[in-house]
Amino acid sequence: MSLVSLVRGRRGVSGYGYASTAEDVTRGLNLRGQNILITGVSSGLGAETARVLQLRGATIYGAARTLEKASAACRQLGANAVPIACELAEPASVRACVADVRARGIKLDVIVCNAGIMALPKRELRHGQELQFLTNHLGHFGLVTGLLDLLRERGRVVVLSSAAHMFAPSGGIQFDDLTLEQSYTPWLAYGHSKLANLLFARALAGRLAGTQRTANSVHPGTIATPLSRHMSSLTQTAAALASGVFFKTVGEGAATQCYVAAHPAASGISGEYFQNCNVARPSRYGRDPALAERLWDVSERIWNTLH
Repeated sequence: MSLVSLVRGRRGVSGYGYASTAEDVTRGLNLRGQNILITGVSSGLGAETARVLQLRGATIYGAARTLEKASAACRQLGANAVPIACELAEPASVRACVADVRARGIKLDVIVCNAGIMALPKRELRHGQELQFLTNHLGHFGLVTGLLDLLRERGRVVVLSSAAHMFAPSGGIQFDDLTLEQSYTPWLAYGHSKLANLLFARALAGRLAGTQRTANSVHPGTIATPLSRHMSSLTQTAAALASGVFFKTVGEGAATQCYVAAHPAASGISGEYFQNCNVARPSRYGRDPALAERLWDVSERIWNTLH
């Protein structure tokens, strides 16, 4: 048997694995009556996650950078899809999104923090923050904390991290240089933001302890989506080889977040990092509760100053 066949055929304790698709892991589920908010719904993993969860009966609140993009994505989904604008790099837009959801008078069953940007070639700042950290982490931090009281009794928060969190700089989160002025490289900055995503989910899980609500982070795999637009073809190929022989399809990439968002077997699991639809072991920084708590405190302080 070839290495490719071995990788694709391997399954974990969940019964799913590398080649499982979002449709596979949700087959037979009835999500009617559930309200699911997904960021980055206009393309890639967000679009596939929305399609599959709606296919199983959920009402999708699809967030994208502009209302036009969100509306176009929701038209593709058809009924039971509600467009919402949410530009994660603009605090005012995130707060407007929170206000929009709250004004609808609904409860949320799942929040999927899917949107993000990756490996910007040059360091960019917005609102005084490094743009990947602002978009991938702080924007989602503000969104989730603003909506947390709307999460139902068994509600779930799913945060898209990445195996790239292992590219974060030595020491983990760079609290003395959050904008990475001293050390910016595209992949280090992306890894820094993805470590922040993982630690956010871990710290949130701690705050949800004692309830039936959960928070987890996921690594989707390496997928050819618009997120990789800043990568050269050589870099994309190398990333695919490093992450598991070749690229996953979008359906395979969306499987883990759909599993964590909706599968009954994931109910009650909280504070974990998932890969290939199974609990996986993150880096030592990703397992550091003190680092997670410090990040939460710092993120809260920063978010409260952003307008």
